[in-house]
Amino acid sequence: MALEAALVAVRGRDEPERVLSRFNEQNRSTFKFEPSDEEKRKQLCEEILHLLDKDIKTSCRVTCLEALRILSRDKKVLVPVTTKENMQILMKLAKLNSLEDSLEDVTDFPVIVEALKCLCNIVFNSPVAQKLSLDLNLAAMLCNLLKKCKDQQFVEDIKCFDLRLLFLLSLLHTDIRSQLRYDLQGLPLLTQALESSFSIRWTDKYITAEDEMSPLSLQEADCAIEALKALFNVTLDSWNVHSENDSHEFRYMAAILRHCLLSLGPTEDKTEELHSNAINLLSNVPASCLDVLISPSTQEGTEEETVIKYNGMNMDAIQVILKFMEKRIDKGSSYREGLTPVLSLLTRCCRSHRNIRKFIKAQVLPPLRDVSNRPEVGTTLRNKLVRLMTHVDLGVKQIAAEFLFVLCKERVDSLLKYTGYGNAAGLLAARGLLAGGRGENWYSDDEDTDTEEYKSAKPNINLITGHLEEPMPNPMDEMTEEQKEYEAMKLVNMFDKLSRDQVITPMGVRPDGTLTPLEEAVSQYGTNEQDSSDSD
Repeated sequence: MALEAALVAVRGRDEPERVLSRFNEQNRSTFKFEPSDEEKRKQLCEEILHLLDKDIKTSCRVTCLEALRILSRDKKVLVPVTTKENMQILMKLAKLNSLEDSLEDVTDFPVIVEALKCLCNIVFNSPVAQKLSLDLNLAAMLCNLLKKCKDQQFVEDIKCFDLRLLFLLSLLHTDIRSQLRYDLQGLPLLTQALESSFSIRWTDKYITAEDEMSPLSLQEADCAIEALKALFNVTLDSWNVHSENDSHEFRYMAAILRHCLLSLGPTEDKTEELHSNAINLLSNVPASCLDVLISPSTQEGTEEETVIKYNGMNMDAIQVILKFMEKRIDKGSSYREGLTPVLSLLTRCCRSHRNIRKFIKAQVLPPLRDVSNRPEVGTTLRNKLVRLMTHVDLGVKQIAAEFLFVLCKERVDSLLKYTGYGNAAGLLAARGLLAGGRGENWYSDDEDTDTEEYKSAKPNINLITGHLEEPMPNPMDEMTEEQKEYEAMKLVNMFDKLSRDQVITPMGVRPDGTLTPLEEAVSQYGTNEQDSSDSD
């Protein structure tokens, strides 16, 4: 058996490299291990760490680390690994224990990469290792290694796994997240690491050149994704800009993220992953800094035709975000994780920046012409978003409704025109706007213009469904007064039974537009009437 042979070879120092290579080859794709061999795997981990602490040749060291990486996929065997001494052995091999060593010896690179991979697995799978990481100041050492990678060639793999380990540490330990943000200057360092993944040429402050943007290599895309994930953790709770320097850092990062959105990965899936992480990070950027996503269009010549402009501003990045959003809607699953971040970002952009809002509204809610179908029926972006307003996931329907409401400048009458009262009722009830009006935020006074087709159809539009309906015959026209009274009382009795059985709760509207149980609304109305008569 390969496991027993590996254990015997490492213990006896009898060609451990050859035997471990065979073990590695057999278990390269193994992620679930036999419980019966758990004790032997623990012993093998311990023996490998003892061997790594010796002076052995580089190829043997790499093989030992590969075996340890495979074994560290199992949480149950990490007890002998997660000691201070053994963590320090791995940190030493990853060049994390010295501030002076430079990355000049290329032959050490495979050892550094494998040691970082082992640390990633161990930190992810072991709470003990996470605590030791804080005690051993691992985050500071990773930042130092990242600085060493800055001016070196052939270090992309080292940088990638350094960033992955920083992401894991900042994800699993809030103290490390705070340390990175405020003590280790993690924001500029990680932003610089992100920038180095792209061949960026700056043409002006916060503006990058967009010509000759070739697709990223797989290695560049992976490094960029790891940097984006680490930056997301570091910038959590960064809603407000507290200084001019903070503003510069976030604007500089937003400019790089704009370049990222306009870049392509080596495959379509990798491009989507890259853009998804860029959008997640943009959600942490203060709204006042998001104007960097658009810039004055200065393209000349034939290239100008490919630029999407609105009011003289380059809207390419916003268009990429819109297409990303529609692709996530069309996917039809995992809306909470995949769709809410991009909807939230677009809502913040539209609320804070007039040009972005007007451009997106032209794409999502163009002037109405054909109102023969319900707003939720069809294949346009408007139809898809209106369908989300009644989604079963509360978070999804709230953010979809909020996005459309902001596009309508938080005016109830404008929202109802595009969605119908039935689809908008949930948002209006939550906002206390069932009686009409507008939201709390201020928007410019530019007016919507209705098309002639909409104006002519407007008198016959059903306000509840939001579409044009043919006049229906009134079923009560042929009834006698006694029949009408009978049907009315029958309906009252049905509602009364449902109410008494607590199947439904009849609701009324308070003067402030919010819903309340009907009895309370009637009582409040009676009190107001009495107060009014007393004052007279």
